[in-house]
Amino acid sequence: MEVLLVQLLRLAWIAATLPIIIASIPTPKLNWLRRTLLGFARRGKIMHSSSQKFTIPQRFFLHFYAVASIWTTFLLAMTWVYAYRMVPNVSESFSYSTITSYLTGGSSFRTGSDKLREIYAAWEAVFLLLLMEVQVLRRLYESIYVFNYSPSARMHILGYLTGMFFYIAAPLSLCGDCAIEAFGLLENLLTEFIVKGKNQMQGTELEFFQVLSPLIKLGWKHWIGLAVFSWGWIHQYRCHRILGSLRDSRQVDEYVIPRGDWFEIVSSPHYLSEIVIYASFVVATGGTNLTIWLLFVFVVANLTFAAVETHNWYHQKFEDYPNSRLAIIPFVL
Repeated sequence: MEVLLVQLLRLAWIAATLPIIIASIPTPKLNWLRRTLLGFARRGKIMHSSSQKFTIPQRFFLHFYAVASIWTTFLLAMTWVYAYRMVPNVSESFSYSTITSYLTGGSSFRTGSDKLREIYAAWEAVFLLLLMEVQVLRRLYESIYVFNYSPSARMHILGYLTGMFFYIAAPLSLCGDCAIEAFGLLENLLTEFIVKGKNQMQGTELEFFQVLSPLIKLGWKHWIGLAVFSWGWIHQYRCHRILGSLRDSRQVDEYVIPRGDWFEIVSSPHYLSEIVIYASFVVATGGTNLTIWLLFVFVVANLTFAAVETHNWYHQKFEDYPNSRLAIIPFVL
């Protein structure tokens, strides 16, 4: 079942990415596909002047982050309990120092038992889900307090469904290697609770060292990943504040050129910072997790496709738009 879940997630990311990559090929024969995908992705007040068929209010963006926050919290709690439960069950032939050596990327990484590898995967998933939790909670906050969506702003229903798919599949991809076993543990605990009742269940003492120490002692690549994540996270928040302030200050149908922070180098710095955030997951796993790589490729393809369209729109809308700004990747695109 574990392998099946991982394979399904990988197929889903490939299926979601291929149409975007194909539509990005600069040939007139694919203009119909490009227009179709742009129609699904387009949102904001620009939808107001076009057909309202199959569109919903853009303020429904809030749904993405509400669902993502609940789902990620559930996966994080479930995976953390699973990881914590696994540590005391390691055979006596492996001391705890061996486990920490394994977690820090020592020689036991290559020679450890399957049980140690399972423990490593579980704690790594906890680490990644913690980062995802910080991200989606901030996006939920921004949707409520930072962005002031116009009542006329719309988005296509397929774009909405794509967003829902993303925020369910992305957190699951971060813990896919241990999700089924963690679900199994949760099911067993619930069954035991129903059958025996709370008073008859075996008590578990929480030890601070075992709850947090494996996270602290993860390998250097995880801390580099955290640094990359923090860099992208901070800049995305700044860019969203800039966009939010523009929406607060401008007239109903007025558009202005965003300025400040990464807006000085690219047209869609909030997309660039999102790419940095998901790149941090690749860094944290040492580039060895194919599912997370495919998630990252989808994020890059999807946001680059949207950013190029936004960049072209800026140039059409503003005659004085800075020529030094690129679409999304500094010095590249």
